Amino acid sequence: MIAIQRIVSGALLAGLLVGCATQQSSVKLKYPKTAQTNVVDHYHGTEVADPYRWLEDDNSPQTKAWVEAQNKVTFAYLNEVPGRDAIKERLTQLWNFERYGVPFKEGDRYFYSRNDGLQNQSVLYTVDSLDGEPRVVLDPNTLSADGTVALAGISVSDDGNLLAYGLAIAGSDWNEWKVRDVRTGEDLPDHLKWVKFSGASWVKDGSGFFYSRYDAPKPGDALKGVNKFHKLYFHKLGTDQSVDELIYERPDQPDWGFGGAVTEDGVYLVIEASEGTDPKNRVLYKDLSRRDSPVVELLMGFDASYNFVCNAGPMFWFKTDLAAPRGRLIAVDINNPARENWREVLPQAEDTLKGVRVVNNQFIVEYLQDARSVVKVFNLDSSFEREVALPGLGSVGGFGGKRWDTETFYSFTSFTTPGTIYRYDATTGESAVFRQPKVDCDADAYEAKQVFYASKDGTRVPMFIVRKRGLVLDGTNPTLLYGYGGFNISLSPSFSVSRVAWLEMGGVYALANLRGGGEYGEDWHQAGTRLNKQNVFDDFIGAAEWLIANKYTSPAKLAIQGGSNGGLLVGACMTQRPDLFGAALPAVGVMDMLRFHKFTIGWAWCSDFGSSDNADEFKALYAYSPYHNLKPGVTYPSTMITTADHDDRVVPAHSFKFAARLQEYHKGKNPVLIRIETKAGHGAGKPTAKQIEEKADELSFLKQELGVN
Repeated sequence: MIAIQRIVSGALLAGLLVGCATQQSSVKLKYPKTAQTNVVDHYHGTEVADPYRWLEDDNSPQTKAWVEAQNKVTFAYLNEVPGRDAIKERLTQLWNFERYGVPFKEGDRYFYSRNDGLQNQSVLYTVDSLDGEPRVVLDPNTLSADGTVALAGISVSDDGNLLAYGLAIAGSDWNEWKVRDVRTGEDLPDHLKWVKFSGASWVKDGSGFFYSRYDAPKPGDALKGVNKFHKLYFHKLGTDQSVDELIYERPDQPDWGFGGAVTEDGVYLVIEASEGTDPKNRVLYKDLSRRDSPVVELLMGFDASYNFVCNAGPMFWFKTDLAAPRGRLIAVDINNPARENWREVLPQAEDTLKGVRVVNNQFIVEYLQDARSVVKVFNLDSSFEREVALPGLGSVGGFGGKRWDTETFYSFTSFTTPGTIYRYDATTGESAVFRQPKVDCDADAYEAKQVFYASKDGTRVPMFIVRKRGLVLDGTNPTLLYGYGGFNISLSPSFSVSRVAWLEMGGVYALANLRGGGEYGEDWHQAGTRLNKQNVFDDFIGAAEWLIANKYTSPAKLAIQGGSNGGLLVGACMTQRPDLFGAALPAVGVMDMLRFHKFTIGWAWCSDFGSSDNADEFKALYAYSPYHNLKPGVTYPSTMITTADHDDRVVPAHSFKFAARLQEYHKGKNPVLIRIETKAGHGAGKPTAKQIEEKADELSFLKQELGVN
């Protein structure tokens, strides 16, 4: 692609605050008029205008002024919505419940996180016994006045004495890592910077850990510069980061990313090499029992996903989708690694294999059965032992531990049940409640069910629906339809405070399990990628049409919502079928499908999206790119775009440009707004206070635009 840029003379902000008036109910809006420049790109013989290219410069005074002007309009609208204060108050009441993370054990200590309800960030605790008095290890709330410094990762040494922890500041993907002595609560001098997409893995003796990082970005490029050349390092405690040992890099492969994990026995470092967001990966290893041992290539075909599970000496277990799109478990002897020597331990099943852990010298295996969790236990000889009894239709997480542990912990959540923590006795198969949150709502007043509908091409797609018991299906119910559909990510039942508030307002909630996700394995994922991406939008539109046909709602009462890739989903569907929806809430979305790969880690998404650098993929991307498919004179649904100024995953320019063009082209009284959060990123680690404000604004917008009583 060759870009031709011809910038119109004059200030970019000329006429910024001169706008046109629109009307929705009693709320009067006056949009900022965003200046345009004459930028034209040439893609494979096609000229594509990009008049709002200047908004990609998030550091410029003009862009900052634009953000301020847009927020002024948006918050003026939101502050006038009747009942917003009551919605925020109710959200605060609902949010104020004690919640726990899944405990884990290192050495003689248990560790778990806890939030007392309205704390901006959860606190990490340790305890010597399950009935002992917990002690604070790390409280992120003390690290910033507004709660915008969050824990981004933790790793505890084998003896339980040292904690390596990552911090994310203002929601950025860039992390700083530090080390704390669990016994004293004091930080050691170690301080690592420019770490991204990495955890930490300790060596057996606790003398240091492995981690991955990029080189420091150029000044001004931290939040938008392209991330290439990931490197794997070893950090020795007590030394400066500048002398960290480089373990592995590939100067010939700028797109490879590395994650290193020390095996439970401490003998091997297993290195998984990824390439963007493609689920396929490569595997290498290093023998840590021999100093200066080389990194050995083990699985380098890049023909499937190979997720290391555990090892028994030189026998490595991998969860893979090789010749098994729904997943299976195999054993590879690294002393005889030829493919003909591999052994299948657990074959592909009807359900989708999501995860395998080894506890009590058994495999604890999580499956997805029509997007809900099922957990089974198998012996190492592949024989079935038992199924773990779960409380109902929901999702699990956890089951961590060491190979010889006899206990583990897991969480269970559903649409109406917050995450309850269970202790699982691996010898008896019995589960016992460890911590059970209590929320100020009547869970029995609501019901969840699963339906299946036919997409445009006849594909059978599942959808969960949550509503008040006895709700009359007369086509008048305000309904919120949520989806994602990408990157092999599965959506399963989970608890949400804002969803409870929506149900209490009389709303219906629907969650569609679209192609592109991982609910039915790699075939399901691939059916929603690259040239097949339109299938995802067809699935979502099909869900909306099913809800309308079955009298749950009507177009004027139907809202759609999604974030990140789900923001793209909402943007594409509202541009393709503006008549089908009453409101749209695209969050941190990928809206410019021709330039996404030019910022931060965006290039990594080409495995799912394709790239405008390729002629056939350009044609497909251009056909649905939300920014490029808005049409002048069209009445679009009432829309509130949300993004954040520190989002260095999906840079906010996507949302900025989409909002500017939507305000330019939209015809009618429906408001089209953009809400830009400050000191926040893509979503992870967002303080509770900011979450409550954001959800109150979203629900207030829906209340106003869908006519919720």
